[in-house]
Amino acid sequence: MAPERKLYQDLKKNTKGIIWNRIENLSLLGMPDVLGYTSSGIFFTVELKVAKGNKVRFSPHQIAFHKSHPKKTYILLKTLGQRGLKLIPGSEIRELWSVGHGACLTLATSWTGVQESFDNIF
Repeated sequence: MAPERKLYQDLKKNTKGIIWNRIENLSLLGMPDVLGYTSSGIFFTVELKVAKGNKVRFSPHQIAFHKSHPKKTYILLKTLGQRGLKLIPGSEIRELWSVGHGACLTLATSWTGVQESFDNIF
């Protein structure tokens, strides 16, 4: 199974009360991978990324999307070497791309934290 597909399966398994829709869209470049919908009626997007080290790769379209949509957008990052998990606000994408995930604001580092972050979206 591809690493991002496995991360999506883990996301669905470890978050309750959220309806997830995987976005397979080749015509709208930069659109995040997943659309979430909370039980309180809030939509948000999640870009799934798997990285081996500190650097995370993004297309210019992904960076543009997150810069123009700074609210209710997230990047869920799984690092393979350290086997870490990080939930990062989409507004941090430029720093994440240029400096790496070690220097970014992190909202959560566990599935419990990811669930709590999504539960508190307003």
